[in-house]
Amino acid sequence: MKLFSINILNYLDTALRKYLNGSLYTEKQMKFFKPTLIALALVAVAGCQEKAVEEVKAPVLDTEIQKQAYGLGASIGMYMERNLEQHDKLGLTLDKELITQGFIDSIAGKAIIEKEEIQALLMNLDTTMKEKQQAKLVADAEASLAEGATFLAENAKKEGVQVTESGIQYVVLVAGEGDKPAATDTVTVHYRGTLLNGEEFDSSYKRNEPAVFPLNRVIKGWTEGVQLMPVGAKYKFTIPSDLAYGPNGNPPSIPGNSVLEFEIELLEIQKDEAAPQIGDQASE
Repeated sequence: MKLFSINILNYLDTALRKYLNGSLYTEKQMKFFKPTLIALALVAVAGCQEKAVEEVKAPVLDTEIQKQAYGLGASIGMYMERNLEQHDKLGLTLDKELITQGFIDSIAGKAIIEKEEIQALLMNLDTTMKEKQQAKLVADAEASLAEGATFLAENAKKEGVQVTESGIQYVVLVAGEGDKPAATDTVTVHYRGTLLNGEEFDSSYKRNEPAVFPLNRVIKGWTEGVQLMPVGAKYKFTIPSDLAYGPNGNPPSIPGNSVLEFEIELLEIQKDEAAPQIGDQASE
């Protein structure tokens, strides 16, 4: 595990050297970058270690080149922070002191591990990460399936909840009086989608713009459910996972086998206008 830490930073150092060597910076400017980044590494990479932070003198950022150096170091720190968080979640916690030392040794040209070994170790780390990520996806999907089944059984008993033959559950929040769409129609809607824990994964309300899409190009639960709604209505749907994104989910926001809840407001039916899928709306 400790070797992984040093080798990740050797990799970053190689990228940094390539960046500087391929840039328009002068030799004098590049000499300024190097000691500055070593100091920044102590802060950016070992950010949660208060003692290390206290020992680093605050950088002087009076000139453009100083700010560029700091920005480059900060970008490395942010990259490492994101990756270390993912490692921690998967039980692959890396020693931050070794990460800092590995960075300093590498950028000074004194790394104690050869490049060939670095490449092998990083490949092993990548393989281990992918295996753990896949295992977590499978475990989460199994847990979601059991949780969803329990939730649907209890939710169906609540007052006002109606259940379709396919298993979609819905509550009429606002009754509309307009026409109902066909599966081949294009509709304009406002909607908010959440997981069972209340976490919001998509919302046209947040974008301050209704979504427009063909009703037969979305998840099955939407295609069936929205056809029940007259224009002007607002329903809350609880959609079983097999009518949503199934065992694969829609990473990274929707785990596999997730039961989804949607509040949908049907604003308009447009029979001839083409439009993107709802999934495209979420990715924007």
